[in-house]
Amino acid sequence: MIDWLQSLDFVQRALMAGIGISILAGPLGSLMLWRRMAYFGDTLAHSTLLGISLALLLHINIYAGLITVCLLVAFLLAGLTKQKWLASDAILGILSHSTLAIGLIAATAIRGVRVDLLSYLYGDILSVNLQDIAWIYLVMTIVLLLLRYLWRWLLSATIDSDLARVEGVPVEFTSWSLIIMLALVFAVAIKLVGVLLITALLIIPASAARKLAQTPEVMVVTAS
Repeated sequence: MIDWLQSLDFVQRALMAGIGISILAGPLGSLMLWRRMAYFGDTLAHSTLLGISLALLLHINIYAGLITVCLLVAFLLAGLTKQKWLASDAILGILSHSTLAIGLIAATAIRGVRVDLLSYLYGDILSVNLQDIAWIYLVMTIVLLLLRYLWRWLLSATIDSDLARVEGVPVEFTSWSLIIMLALVFAVAIKLVGVLLITALLIIPASAARKLAQTPEVMVVTAS
């Protein structure tokens, strides 16, 4: 298996990585659309540049930095959007642009390391290597298993959270699980699609599939 992967050229590696991300984009993009989380996704995407910068500054694995920062920002967003003193869209806007700005400043301040900001802002799928593919398919396996286990709960909580609670659905648990899944996918997809375009990859196909599907499951598959 390893020998076969090593024999792939850059186009084949890009295709494998793109397929892995596309499989995840369908269900998660649909859930983001149903829950009106597009701006949440933008904020999470902008935070990935901060994760890359911190990973380079601390000399740790890029994906370790990405996943850690994405999870921290996702949890921070989930907590702050529940407070009442400032509107949720204002909180999202502040965090979105703050993390992007800090990430840009940190990236340009790193000494001894040349950071190609354009490749992170817009993505560079043809530069995908075997490590990237391994991370993508690891995250894909984890997320698909979680979605299979939580799908009915996620649908119920999306349609009517109060009714879902009455029916015994752990609404808070499913919401946090979705946030974790989104953070993982954003972290591994950023190299392919870029900070500025990752949310579009999830939202636009799901929006197009909405008119072509009669059930949530068909919409998910169509979006992918």
